[in-house]
Amino acid sequence: MNDRFNPQPSLYAQGAGGYAVDRNRVLRNTYTLLAISLIPTVFGAWAGLKLGLATWMVTNPGMGMLLFLGGAFGLMFAIERNKNSHLGVGLLLGFTFFMGLMLSQMLSFILGMSNGVQLIGMAFGGTAIIFAVMASLATVVKRDLSGLSKFLFVGVIMLIIAGIANIWLQMPALMIMFSVAAIGIFSAFMLIDVKRVLDGGETNYISATLAIYLDLYNVFANLLALLGIFGGRR
Repeated sequence: MNDRFNPQPSLYAQGAGGYAVDRNRVLRNTYTLLAISLIPTVFGAWAGLKLGLATWMVTNPGMGMLLFLGGAFGLMFAIERNKNSHLGVGLLLGFTFFMGLMLSQMLSFILGMSNGVQLIGMAFGGTAIIFAVMASLATVVKRDLSGLSKFLFVGVIMLIIAGIANIWLQMPALMIMFSVAAIGIFSAFMLIDVKRVLDGGETNYISATLAIYLDLYNVFANLLALLGIFGGRR
């Protein structure tokens, strides 16, 4: 593995010029690894569909939720513990494969619609547009957004609770509210996470990639859910 993916500490002693170079290196490596991480996500989703994982998660929602939470948080913990080594890259790619597996349940539902492929394309395009807008805003917003981050984290906790509750409640209105709120919250997180890299607040590209990947994943999944509800055709 070459130096492009060698997460080294920032060298601020180089002065303002060195700081800018280091910051740009972190951002460049983050975007590169983020693009690469989409590959195992696609393979994970394909594997989940082929193995029938989607059907199993539908018939065992409680176990599916436990698998998702345990696998996701366990891998995220492992990534953060190894973010300063090459192992962190491998764990991150393993995490994105796992998240692809978990996405297969939603994809199975959407692909069961006559316009399912079109809806997936629209969700992907919509997520790309949101990312482009948030990344652009991150370059012009000057204020500190750390306070907003704490507020949004509370929103994420509420989303987790609502998501678990709706496994048994199965309320369409709650699902719609959940998806709309999730898109708003993770779009805002996208802005914060990109800005943190631009400002030098995040100097490890593996951690930065993990954060932005989660933002993109949640926006895509919930945008796809809304498109399936309002635009799906059987």
